[in-house]
Amino acid sequence: MTQPIIAFLGTGLMGAPMVRNLLTAGHQVQVWNRTATKAQPLAAHGAIIQPTAGQAVEGAGIIISMMADGGATSQVMCGDTVISTLRKGQIWIEMASVKPDEARAQAAFLKQHQVPHLDAPVSGGTAGAESATLAIMVGGDSAIFDKAAPVLRCLGTPTRVGPSGTGQLAKLANQGIVGITIGAVAEAMLLLQKGGADPAAVRLALKGGFADSTILQLHGARMTDNDLTARGRAATQLKDMNNIMEEAEKLSLTLPMSAEIQTRFAVLCNEMGDADLDHAALYLELLKRN
Repeated sequence: MTQPIIAFLGTGLMGAPMVRNLLTAGHQVQVWNRTATKAQPLAAHGAIIQPTAGQAVEGAGIIISMMADGGATSQVMCGDTVISTLRKGQIWIEMASVKPDEARAQAAFLKQHQVPHLDAPVSGGTAGAESATLAIMVGGDSAIFDKAAPVLRCLGTPTRVGPSGTGQLAKLANQGIVGITIGAVAEAMLLLQKGGADPAAVRLALKGGFADSTILQLHGARMTDNDLTARGRAATQLKDMNNIMEEAEKLSLTLPMSAEIQTRFAVLCNEMGDADLDHAALYLELLKRN
């Protein structure tokens, strides 16, 4: 079976390694990025760099968008150059983290052009993007998911979680757990450091126990080593926490822990000016409190 040509829109921290994995799997990938210089290094790996999003989309069987947010995707999706090149039967996969309502709006817009849509946000950070081990939460029609799954498996493990918009809802749940756990790990690391324990030794001691997690092992080390170069930006975590609280309000839910973490990331990003650090930098907000 011939592999579909893939259009990939957005080659930032996550997008670039995802493109490389698609190329390694043997796909022809047509790439566009708003800042062209960020996409150019992918040419050395075999990507076809296109000057416009419309040219990237032209002839592709699958379109993957991995841009900053839903607004950025919608601006490109609804632009004249893309609309004029959309063809019946193409599949558009939104892999950025956007609001569930934005994903459903994308699906409704593309349906007018007979282009099916999946919302498929990811978890695993840049490490998961590099190693093609992303957790991929997919919302949309099951038959379309089955068609797209072989491509998604080049990037990680895709799981359909429900109809349109539920992939993004699953990602919000994921990000709520991530944000709250970062807060808990930050408090644990500070307690250990101030109490005279060796945080690295304690992390080793906790391996395999109920408290163990990727966040404890990776982010805990980043906190105590002051290694806060962004793998996942604090600003992105704040965006996700804002979206969680917006969705909770629509559902008439009270989520007190999510609300507290939202406030703390807002302080880190807006008051302390650390929006471009890793989200593990929430540790700095805790240090400021102490």
